[in-house]
Amino acid sequence: MTVPDPAPDSASALAPPVDPARLVADLVTLLRLEQIDADRFIGQSEDIGTPRVFGGQVLGQSLMAACRTVGADRPVHSLHAYFLLPGDKNESIEYLVDRVRDGRSFTTRRVVAQQKGRTIFTMMASFQTVEPGAFSHQLTMPEAPAPETLVSDAELRRALGNRAPAGMNDKFLLERPIEFRTVDAPDLLTPELRPAEALVWMRALTELPDDPALHCALLAYASDHGLLRAALLPHGLSFMQGRLRPASLDHAMWFHRDFRLDDWLLYAIDSPSGGGARGLCRGEIFSRDGRLVASVAQEGMLRVVDAGTPVG
Repeated sequence: MTVPDPAPDSASALAPPVDPARLVADLVTLLRLEQIDADRFIGQSEDIGTPRVFGGQVLGQSLMAACRTVGADRPVHSLHAYFLLPGDKNESIEYLVDRVRDGRSFTTRRVVAQQKGRTIFTMMASFQTVEPGAFSHQLTMPEAPAPETLVSDAELRRALGNRAPAGMNDKFLLERPIEFRTVDAPDLLTPELRPAEALVWMRALTELPDDPALHCALLAYASDHGLLRAALLPHGLSFMQGRLRPASLDHAMWFHRDFRLDDWLLYAIDSPSGGGARGLCRGEIFSRDGRLVASVAQEGMLRVVDAGTPVG
């Protein structure tokens, strides 16, 4: 997709230089949490331009809290979570881990996230000792152009220039620690009708530490970026139009094979159903060499409101 030159007075022209290493280091720090005692952790919040705490942040921090109570010999293989209340992005979050079960092969943890004494999120996560399986199979990775041939989603946002909606948070226009490059990206303001499916490459901007649990937490964080967009595609809608009141309702994730998020991963998403002010979206995440490394499912609230109605 050809990117037009942004207008001279656009946010991209005024944005300060970005240090990719600092962006990634800040995200790693955000997810690593402060440990208060054996089963209690505190996580700070970030502002990425959304009205409330970004759901991926709570997912990643919750998973990291659970991982901190399980030995490295039992990596996470699945999580199932519910978003209960919108979080305040100006407040820290407390994560309480319940050690539900430690079996011979599997470990189960429950995590509750709280702000100001209220539960905003809950998650169950399961861990398993590494063992050989009786069989192995996977979906075939869809064909996609190489990520090097595409422009980043951040560049597409900045290229809007004066077309950007009035009052749009400047943070939407800034570089992020995880880069996303959408294949055949739709127009951000007036998308055409198309099938409910998309391909997105993603990768951390710089090299990450050799910590498998951290990579899983970062992938949980990244998996919430843009997943619900698949449900908008058949309707010609975009989150930047100011006509939607969206909210993640739940999130499930399965980790199949080892991966690194500082290598390119292909996120193949689709939306099999929409209705009742909800959209169901799914995703399969592949390493660049074609291995299926994770699967994702999420249902989100998607209410259409009048243009100009506050969506916070």
